[in-house]
Formats: sequence, structure tokens, C-alpha cells
Amino acid sequence: MTFVECEGTGQYSDHEKQHISDKYPYADAYRVIKLEMLVANEHVDPVVGLIREHGRTGYRGDGMILVSPVDEVYKVRTDEKGILAI
Repeated sequence: MTFVECEGTGQYSDHEKQHISDKYPYADAYRVIKLEMLVANEHVDPVVGLIREHGRTGYRGDGMILVSPVDEVYKVRTDEKGILAI
């Protein structure tokens, strides 16, 4: 699990009016925490469920959950790959 401090912006909902973030995308940036996890396939749904249940405040900025396949994992220091690299 990795936590990354970064800055982000949300999507502006009024597309008919020009907003400062259209011209300067980072003008309205706010500090966020990005959480990255590598989870075995059989644990994806339960982990996503826990994050959705306990990470929701009901306010804008609660974030998104992105699920992507990982084809292979390599550990650079030891040259291990696959499950041994985790």
C-alpha cells in the first residue's frame, strides 16, 4: 500500500461558462491523498466494498476507485517476479 500526497482538481459542472480551471487547470487544485494498492483478484471486491463503505463522507472530493489488471510484478532490488516480488 502506498500513500501519495498530491494536488488535484475536480470536474467543473457548468460547461457553458468559462471557469478559471479551463484556462489554468491547476488554479483550483486542492491537496489530496492518493492511495495505491496491489490486491489479489479474489480480494478486489471486498477491498473495494470496505473503501466505499468507510471512505464515503457524502461530500465532493470523496474520490474514485480505479481497478486495473496487473500483468506482472518485478522487484528491481532482488530481481524477483510474480507473487514473490510482492
